[in-house]
Amino acid sequence: MKKTLYDYAEIIKKLPLKDKYTKEELLIEKLLIDKENNIEIYYAPHNDYINPKAKLMIIGITPGFIQMNTAIATARREFENNTSIEEIQYKCKIAGRFSGSLRKNLISMLDEIKLNEIFNLDSCRELFGKKDYLMHTVSLIPYPVFVKKQNYTGHSPKLLKSDFLMKYIYENFINEIHQLDNFEDILLIPLGKAVEEVLYKLKDENLIKEDQILRGFPHPSGANVNRLNQLEENKEQMINFLKKRTVS
Repeated sequence: MKKTLYDYAEIIKKLPLKDKYTKEELLIEKLLIDKENNIEIYYAPHNDYINPKAKLMIIGITPGFIQMNTAIATARREFENNTSIEEIQYKCKIAGRFSGSLRKNLISMLDEIKLNEIFNLDSCRELFGKKDYLMHTVSLIPYPVFVKKQNYTGHSPKLLKSDFLMKYIYENFINEIHQLDNFEDILLIPLGKAVEEVLYKLKDENLIKEDQILRGFPHPSGANVNRLNQLEENKEQMINFLKKRTVS
């Protein structure tokens, strides 16, 4: 059963009211969901909200600490304003999804492959604003994952080789896709090779279809120094793939 803000509201309310937290403040026992050896999974309200009307799903591996920080700070502030939990979940999604430089890079790269034209947008920036009803952002693992207190990147251990982590994909990610209207037609954009490999495994298990998956999109993180070269290499193939899709 997926953990949500309803489970952790009282814990978050007890945090100090501030815009940024340290790892010592957030990577705490009360927010720890699961652990295996040096892998730890913590709660954040980053992926509580689901947009069932989405035509596009952008998929990361797991929220990083920046996204965790943003989502929890948003929730803490909104609790102070007596906002309902349901509304807080949506506000955490808006604030936290690919926040920081990650979002800027992602928008630029999506425009580069002309995704904006498929959705009749001036820029994919609109997906994070007035046209956000078109998009659902999600993580394969819905909660922040850390290895030795550092953001998990899909390697060490390799995601496909970790039964501990893969169970969250089968128990949460698959269920989330099925909550979307027309889930068999939704466009899936995996961010980076690790996510793409998992989607192709799910395709082989007939859980999603190959013609839903955009291949070759690099992870937009600034830490991925090869992202622009990778984008250029795969750009034409991705543009051609998108041209074949119709969005109703």
